[in-house]
Amino acid sequence: MSEITPTMVKELRERSGVGMSKCKEALVEADGDMQKAIEILRKKGLASSVKKEGRETKEGVIAFFENDKNIVLLEVNTETDFVAKNEKFVKFTNELASQAALSKPASLEEFANENYNIDPSLTIEEYRNLLIQSIGENIQLRRLEIIHKKNNASYGIYSHMGGKIVTIAEITGSSDESKIAYDIAMHIAAESPDYLKASEIPENIKRKEEEIARSQIKGKPENVIEKIVAGKINAFYDQVCLVNQKFIKDPSISVEKFVANRSKEINAPLHLTCFWRWQIGQS
Repeated sequence: MSEITPTMVKELRERSGVGMSKCKEALVEADGDMQKAIEILRKKGLASSVKKEGRETKEGVIAFFENDKNIVLLEVNTETDFVAKNEKFVKFTNELASQAALSKPASLEEFANENYNIDPSLTIEEYRNLLIQSIGENIQLRRLEIIHKKNNASYGIYSHMGGKIVTIAEITGSSDESKIAYDIAMHIAAESPDYLKASEIPENIKRKEEEIARSQIKGKPENVIEKIVAGKINAFYDQVCLVNQKFIKDPSISVEKFVANRSKEINAPLHLTCFWRWQIGQS
C-alpha cells in the first residue's frame, strides 16, 4: 500500500473541501491515487460541493449554548447575510452548539468528525456538505470554544445583531449574579475592550504606547514629560481595559466600581475575572 502523507491529505482537502479525516480515508481506499480519491469522495456525495467550498465566507452567525456545566461558542460562516438568516442554517448552528456542549470535543476537527446527533448516519462534516448543496452557498465551521463554568461564579451572555457579536462576562464570588454579568456582557459588546485589566497588556504594547506618548510631547521639561506620559498611559488603560472603562449604564463609574458597589450591596466578594467577545470574521 502506498504511503499516505500529510501533504497528500492537505492537497486533497484543498481540492475537495472535505475534512481531513475523510480525505485520508479516501486516499487509503484509493491507494494514494489522487484522482481516484476525488472520485471516491464524489461518489459518497462529499465532494460535489467543491466549487462552493472555494468561495469566501465573511458572513454567518456566532451560536452559543449554555447548560449547568459549560458554555459553548461556535462561529459558522456563510457567504451572505441572507443565508445566515436562513431557517435551515440557523437550525444547523444551534443544534451544533447544543451537541458540542454534550460531547465537549477537544478541537474543531474532532467535532466535525463526530456523528451528527440529528442524523447519526452522517458526520457533522458530511451533513455540512449536504447543507451546502441544499442552500447553494459555502458554509464553514470557523472556531469553537467550550467554556467550563467555575463553581460559585455567575455568567452573563449577550447576543448582538442577530449573533454577529456574542459576549460573555464571568463574575466569581456568587452564583446568583447573572443579571450583573449580563449587564457587563452588554457593555463588552458596545465598548469592545481588548484586555480585562492593565496587568494583562503585553509589555511590548505598553512600551509602544509610551513611545507614542513621548513623541507627542517633545521639548517640555523632563518632570512635566513624565507626568504627561503617565496620564496618557492611564488614558490608554481606560480605553482598552474592561475594568477601567466607564460603565455604559452609568458613565460616572467604572466597570470595576460597578462590580464593587454590587459586592457591597450583597456583602459578597464579587470579582470580574474573565470575558469573551466574539465577532463574525474577527481574527
